[in-house]
Amino acid sequence: MAFSQFSAKSCPSSSPGSFVQYGSLSRFISFGASSGNSRRLLNLRSRRVARSFSVKNVSSEPNAKLKESGVKEATSGYNPDSPDAASIASSIKYHAEFTPLFSPDKFELPKAYFATAQSVRDNLIINWNETYEYYEKLNVKQAYYLSMEFLQGRALLNAIGNLGLTGAYAEALNNLGHNLENVVSQEPDAALGNGGLGRLASCFLDSLATLNYPAWGYGLRYKYGLFKQRITKDGQEEVAENWLELGNPWEMVRNDVSYPIKFYGKVVSGSDGKSNWIGGEDIQAVAYDVPIPGYKTKTTINLRLWSTKAPSEDFDLYAFNSGDHTKAAEALSNAEKICYILYPGDESVEGKILRLKQQYTLCSASLQDIIAQFERRSGTNVRWEEFPEKVAVQMNDTHPTLCIPELMRILVDVKGLSWKEAWNITQRTVAYTNHTVLPEALEKWSLELMQKLLPRHVEIIEMIDEELIHAIVSEYGTADVDLLDKKLKEMRILENFDLPAPFADLLVKPKKSAVVDPSDKVKNSEEEVEVADEELEPADEEPKPADEEPEPADEEPKPADEEPEPADEEPEPADEEPEAEKEISTAAEEKKEAKVVPEPQKLVRMANLCIVAGHAVNGVASIHSEIVKNEVFNEFYKLWPDKFQNKTNGVTPRRWMLFCNPDLSKIISKWIGTEDWVTNTEKLAELRKFADNEDLQKQFRLAKRNNKMKVVSLIKEKTGYLVSPDAMFDIQVKRIHEYKRQLMNILGIVYRYKKMKEMSDAERKAKFVPRVCIFGGKAFATYVQAKRIVKFITDVGATVNHDAEIGDLLKVIFVPDYNVSVAELLIPASELSQHISTAGMEASGTSNMKFAMNGCILIGTLDGANVEIREEVGEENFFLFGAKAHEIAGLRKERTEGKFVPDPRFEEVKEFVRSGVFGSNNYNELMGSLEGKEGYGRADYFLVGQDFPSYLECQEKVDEAYRDQKLWTRMSILNTAGSYKFSSDRTIHEYARDIWNIEPIELP
Repeated sequence: MAFSQFSAKSCPSSSPGSFVQYGSLSRFISFGASSGNSRRLLNLRSRRVARSFSVKNVSSEPNAKLKESGVKEATSGYNPDSPDAASIASSIKYHAEFTPLFSPDKFELPKAYFATAQSVRDNLIINWNETYEYYEKLNVKQAYYLSMEFLQGRALLNAIGNLGLTGAYAEALNNLGHNLENVVSQEPDAALGNGGLGRLASCFLDSLATLNYPAWGYGLRYKYGLFKQRITKDGQEEVAENWLELGNPWEMVRNDVSYPIKFYGKVVSGSDGKSNWIGGEDIQAVAYDVPIPGYKTKTTINLRLWSTKAPSEDFDLYAFNSGDHTKAAEALSNAEKICYILYPGDESVEGKILRLKQQYTLCSASLQDIIAQFERRSGTNVRWEEFPEKVAVQMNDTHPTLCIPELMRILVDVKGLSWKEAWNITQRTVAYTNHTVLPEALEKWSLELMQKLLPRHVEIIEMIDEELIHAIVSEYGTADVDLLDKKLKEMRILENFDLPAPFADLLVKPKKSAVVDPSDKVKNSEEEVEVADEELEPADEEPKPADEEPEPADEEPKPADEEPEPADEEPEPADEEPEAEKEISTAAEEKKEAKVVPEPQKLVRMANLCIVAGHAVNGVASIHSEIVKNEVFNEFYKLWPDKFQNKTNGVTPRRWMLFCNPDLSKIISKWIGTEDWVTNTEKLAELRKFADNEDLQKQFRLAKRNNKMKVVSLIKEKTGYLVSPDAMFDIQVKRIHEYKRQLMNILGIVYRYKKMKEMSDAERKAKFVPRVCIFGGKAFATYVQAKRIVKFITDVGATVNHDAEIGDLLKVIFVPDYNVSVAELLIPASELSQHISTAGMEASGTSNMKFAMNGCILIGTLDGANVEIREEVGEENFFLFGAKAHEIAGLRKERTEGKFVPDPRFEEVKEFVRSGVFGSNNYNELMGSLEGKEGYGRADYFLVGQDFPSYLECQEKVDEAYRDQKLWTRMSILNTAGSYKFSSDRTIHEYARDIWNIEPIELP
């Protein structure tokens, strides 16, 4: 698409069959102004500043005056090739006057932030235009990364850091009366994600730009984000994010880039035999572009976010003037709400529909855009068989799965390709990253709902399912009917769905020929009915936690890097009795009426669709990929072993070391003699030879202390609590979920507190190292158990933090509204970080990598990327505890059989919680989830009780090691040195080489 905000060129009209767009010129826009023209325009702006701009107020102080120092120089021309502080100040002043969002008589911090960001954006646009002008010229293969989340964090500091202008901007703002740190703090975090899924996607974009790979990201522009978290006496409360309230200086709306998105309607066949999807609800997806700069490179790639709206003519003036204002705006509201929030609640049918609309909007708009770009770059010679040689589409988890049937729809229905041609192109174009090993967390959609909302796509999915059935039959044959039935049930895309007509007789077993006495038949039928009655007793009598009602299905465990997926609708009763029951004799029916077996709900298994259509399937950590191959998708692995790969996650060392921890970064550069580690993290390994050097250890400890002081201020500001920087900072920050086991952490703290209370002051100080235990993370709005955990943590904190006997020996802090900006303060200050998920349940994790990079020591299980981190940093520099992944199933079985014997310390801590020491709140539901042998919400599914003794013993080792600060600092240095593997640069190189087949393109 087009990128220059300065000009557009007209191109010849499109060929027949091109996309219909609401006033869209997106297929015809070139890259407009050259970089030279852009620079001349910026210079012109700078000269105008000298004549006209004045500032009356330059700070939050009412009578603050603009600093004179450097102002005369700041009126000189702006040079984007090598801007100095003076030209930057001139650019900032220009934007304060000519692109204003605030009153002209003040230059307070919010205005200073926007003017500064717009000044930086000028630089980015120049590089951005040059990047895609060059890509257009070369017509290179490009990767497109589709994700429901991009958790970017603040952009200002990252942008000027990547441009190498941090010092110049700091000086320019100082000359204008402001401090860079204060200006940066005015920027709200972009509310486009929640957890590891979105943060990973953002790290990938940074690496793609830094490594000069041609790529784009595609996502949705959520107006209100997930939610802003408030912590009250009742626990977590959710309010809408306001990140767009004052506007977003980094984004550029592309009003000429919009695409039609259709829902509902029906499919009809035309006279030419083609399927046409007609009628229904039509909306527009409008592009908002965000530039993503690489580090010390001109390459600046694009994150395109879609916002939704309806045409103005859909506003019903007649209804409005008749007084029915709600009805008048219904079409507009229905369109706009698609991009209101991330992961809307899906307990209702309306919520499910909204989630599916979100996913389809992302897929349809993005693919229409990708195809329009392909056609434009191809010129008059569009060769569709070359599409996979120019386009690589990566699906970040199952949310973008609908891009598979959407690409097929466009190629077949719009572009006129045959099914065979389109299927070949699709399979060579798309690839899938799996982010969960929990079978119950893999997305499944109600076929009925999807058929209603996307009727053409269901037809296409049914045909893809037939392709899969054919592949399975070809591989395994029809001789062993039982084996074939097993394969089909496990692998089909359509679950609980009859075999299509061509395969209807495959699973019919030949009947044995025998003479049967009629009276025996009646007798046997009666017995069958009685057995069926016994088997069909209701299953809702499983034990429930005390005083707890059954919770909605989507409060079940959710995957590591994914929010709760759509809960499927309740199964509807079958319209007629099963055939077996119809054949039962009248005599038997009179004796006992047979119960009707509800027909199982028909579902679309999105992960299965991804695997069938994708040419590559990858996990995100070594252990995770093995579980994917050997357990979760083993049947697919047996069929297509070459599809499956591992791509261990990584994080960008720019944001997560260089920019958020400048003190440590300077130390590293000094000791290894180069700054090259920022883009070549293998050089971090050179720190190993200095691990015992006392000077380096002193510098490491001083940097950590300085970072801890910043967190002391943060905690005071956010919670009102005052903590000691001399205590160990013990941190667990991540999405609140039962499998991540924040509950085990807080129970360990409660046990620690109980033991402290049983000791004298001298005994306490001799036994325990002072700790500040910090939690952060959001519980999904309808995930009741997760919200109970948040409430419990804050209740414990309220008691412990006000206990004068304990004082600074133990503090428990829950930092509200955890986000990227908070993480950028907490992670550099951390000394111990907890990654304690139930083994085998965390796909990878990325925060563990960030903590290790910043010299934090991890305590954790052998789960996700912990396994590889421990290998790299050294077993002796990682605190390991807990059951192994291969033991989990057996331990759960033992629990069900009543063989589990809880540790007395575990029983002791639960009893202490129930004693009321932490307030009047009833914790029966929370503690009850850790008890019993079986049942929903019971039986300690995540094995907190199983691992609790090992966890406590490991924490004792932590205390012992921390007392020896020389040993601890050595471990800290070796964690940083061993983290080199976990750069997202390494991960992206692997994707580019093994999956996307793209090459770096350096701008001339």
